[in-house]
Amino acid sequence: MMEPTVGKPSFLRNILVRVLLFSVLIIVVRFAYVVTIAGESCNLGDFCFFSLPDNFNLVTIGAGTGASGITANKAVRSNIVSPSRRDMYTSKEWIKAVNFYSSVFQDLISEGYLSQSAKSLCVETQYGQDVFALKEIGVEDSIGIFKKSSKPLVISGEGHRIPFDGNTFDFVFVGGARLEKASKPLDFASEIVRTLKPEGFAVVHVRAKDEYSFNSFLDLFNSCKLVKSRDIDGIDSSLPYIREIVLKKESDLILGHRENLPDGNVANKCSVPGYKQAFVRKAEPLIMEEPLKPWITMKRNIKNIKYLPSMADISFKNRYVYVDVGARSYGSSIGSWFKKQYPKQNKTFDVYAIEADKTFHEEYKVKKKVKLLPYAAWVRNETLSFQINHDPDKEVVVKGRGMGRIQPVQSLSDGGFDGEVDRIQGFDFADWLKNTVTDKDFVVMKMDVEGTEFDLIPRLFETGAICLIDEIFLECHYNRWQRCCPGQRSPKYKKTYEQCLELFTSLRQNGVLVHQWW
Repeated sequence: MMEPTVGKPSFLRNILVRVLLFSVLIIVVRFAYVVTIAGESCNLGDFCFFSLPDNFNLVTIGAGTGASGITANKAVRSNIVSPSRRDMYTSKEWIKAVNFYSSVFQDLISEGYLSQSAKSLCVETQYGQDVFALKEIGVEDSIGIFKKSSKPLVISGEGHRIPFDGNTFDFVFVGGARLEKASKPLDFASEIVRTLKPEGFAVVHVRAKDEYSFNSFLDLFNSCKLVKSRDIDGIDSSLPYIREIVLKKESDLILGHRENLPDGNVANKCSVPGYKQAFVRKAEPLIMEEPLKPWITMKRNIKNIKYLPSMADISFKNRYVYVDVGARSYGSSIGSWFKKQYPKQNKTFDVYAIEADKTFHEEYKVKKKVKLLPYAAWVRNETLSFQINHDPDKEVVVKGRGMGRIQPVQSLSDGGFDGEVDRIQGFDFADWLKNTVTDKDFVVMKMDVEGTEFDLIPRLFETGAICLIDEIFLECHYNRWQRCCPGQRSPKYKKTYEQCLELFTSLRQNGVLVHQWW
């Protein structure tokens, strides 16, 4: 008797099981790719397989009268769009933003800065409303970048590290005042220039309200030429007004207000640009008449100081630097004044303390955010004598030491000084400054160097380093009336108040924003 044949049903069953397992594997792999790699949200009901239906319409109100029906899947066709993404595309905020950018781009097309054939990039756009607007008006080859992708309009990338080769795009757009929010504005601008083709256009929306911030912005784009700047209404109440700046990349053009060296530092000859000189005219007036009680008058004058950040937006700077020349203790001016009172516009400053007196050096070891230079600021690199004496007008008592003055070593042979004398190392301050900061940084300096200002300031002019400083707080030392001894002048300094006034006046006449300090 023959056994019944069972091989054929078993074979079919195995085939069906394998097909089913393969289908499940494909679904799992697709799900994992979309959620973990592509950075998309996914809905369990459609397993991220379905794009917008063909009859799904997004209606946007045009800049003029009437309305235009725009099919959303035209902009995102052949791409995966989740239901949550479809909801976003129909929201009022999305439609309002798309309308705004569409109007902006249509104006740029009419003016010849953008064409429908342009390969275009929108930088730091979170959801891609500007990319959508470009596609809507026919600029199909458009993409956006943001830290987290938002496919299909935005891929992963950041402004300071754009994931494209050089000379890739005909048009680059940065909206929403995104550049001024960047932690690395110079890198951000450099990446825009790198990826932009020669003769290509970059359009940036900023909140540059004054000439200082506008020119600081232009300084970031060395190889671009300013084509146009105009003020337009913003997208909403969070950005009510915008300055739209159009730049054109010209690789053989180096722009700048100063004569620049290849490394970005200023050459020996420099002139302070006109927009900086305008703030000098807005500064508090100098005290023209010598005060009889300078310890009172100068302290009161601090309340009248008009700080540069209170008059201008300092956003478009690469770094923010404070240099305290003659810092003494941390609490003398860094902790008590700069940290607490100087208006920083929420910027983080690199702080340098230059102090030759070794009495204060130990204190700075625990100040991790302050870089101590334990030397004397001088006009060249050489060994100096550091003379400590007690000035009766200075209410400073630190381990019995008074205020220190530096002198060339050979001057000790002249005699006539019976205070403490140390040997210290002096360094070329102007040269150090030129190697530490650039004209793209925001630099604030306080100088209290016991008479050495009459050596250091001319050296700053001689080397061109003066143009690197945005704001100076200078204490000028002269034979002032003594607090301890009415009718007597201090014998410590030979300069007169008139000479100090000449120093301040010369600085301001040359466009340097300097304040009389105590």
